[in-house]
Amino acid sequence: MSRYLKLVNFELSRFMKIYLVLIAITVISQITGIIVKSKGYLNEVHRTIYGDSISKAQYIEEYGTITFMDYATSSLWFLAPIALCIAALMFYVFFIWYRDWFGKNTFIYRLLLLPSARLNVLLAKATTILLLVFGLVSIQLILLPIENNIFKWIIPLDFRTDLPIHEMLEQSHELSVLIPRSFVEFIIHYGIGIMAVLVIFTAILFERSYRLKGILMAILFGLLAIVIFFLQDFVELLLQKNYLYPIEHLVVRGILGTIVIGLSIWVSNFLLNKKINV
Repeated sequence: MSRYLKLVNFELSRFMKIYLVLIAITVISQITGIIVKSKGYLNEVHRTIYGDSISKAQYIEEYGTITFMDYATSSLWFLAPIALCIAALMFYVFFIWYRDWFGKNTFIYRLLLLPSARLNVLLAKATTILLLVFGLVSIQLILLPIENNIFKWIIPLDFRTDLPIHEMLEQSHELSVLIPRSFVEFIIHYGIGIMAVLVIFTAILFERSYRLKGILMAILFGLLAIVIFFLQDFVELLLQKNYLYPIEHLVVRGILGTIVIGLSIWVSNFLLNKKINV
């Protein structure tokens, strides 16, 4: 266990500089965006009120009030850094392996020669990806009330409608995926994410083990994982009848996802120990 934790710490430290840059971009972009957008909205309100010679009440009756999520769901200042972080982590799912093979001194061989089970290397990399995701989601959760308070500070009460955090999450599809509203949704979203990462890791190990033939094997393994995970949908489509209640669907989906995760770990362990030579 200690060697596994050391590997996790090592993997985190290798990405930390870029990770801090991503966090800085997110914080600066979103806070700057809420200030710019809020002041821009307020200037537009003043131009309309004074230009059309109408009262605040008339303006609110005609145009309505604004909420924090009106900004968040339509502003590139808010959404672009989230998209950037997602893209960076998706890229890192591949880079976390290929850097070790193609980087200086072919570092993967040093990792595989450590006095520890080789599977720990895979599990440490998967854990690193998960911790990086949780870290960015935590930063976003911290930022939401801060940005909401800035929004309240700039926009007068008459022109805004305040929403609690849970309603903000419900109104944003992007945030509701990253920050699920219930424990069950959390297990579903992040369970699927972990499964996808492990399938990709296994596909990478196929390619590294068999080179050109491994690309085809990686594709076939990915297709197999998809077939297993969506097996109940294929069966229902074939029979053209739904025999399961929603909760039963969820249980079956969880079982199939667990099978895919277990299969990915088992195959990866086999490739690491039997097919990748150092």
